[in-house]
Amino acid sequence: MKIFEFKTVDDILDFAIAEEQAAIDLYTSLAARALNPAVRLTFEDFIKEENRHKEVLVKIKKEKHFDLHPLKAQEMNISDYTTKVKSSPDMTYAEALLFAMDKEKAAFKLYTSLANKIQNPELKKFFQVLAQEESNHKLHFEIEYDDHVLNED
Repeated sequence: MKIFEFKTVDDILDFAIAEEQAAIDLYTSLAARALNPAVRLTFEDFIKEENRHKEVLVKIKKEKHFDLHPLKAQEMNISDYTTKVKSSPDMTYAEALLFAMDKEKAAFKLYTSLANKIQNPELKKFFQVLAQEESNHKLHFEIEYDDHVLNED
């Protein structure tokens, strides 16, 4: 696992881009495993959203279109933006859903933190929207977990 140190805005954006790619990979795996076509479609929609997030983050980094308050490494709390659950290729569907919930929670915290630190109003709104989308993803996974794992007969 690559260790990220948030010393610059580029470091934060690199981390966020890597996390979006990890989400894309996870949802691709979950879509392939989904037995329910509606659930598979939902994962495929999440893949599209995460790709869109990644593309915008790459563009922001490339164009240097950001304005943050000065960063202090101790302020960033890197562990808040990483998952506690570990992924593996042989995860069960339930484990994958738990991992996805944790990943979305970490993304929500990252984007909320960035929105709170950003000065540019357009980027502030962008990170707020990203945070809300990640929160909605987490809720979807919680519902899926409740419906298909906790309520198994």
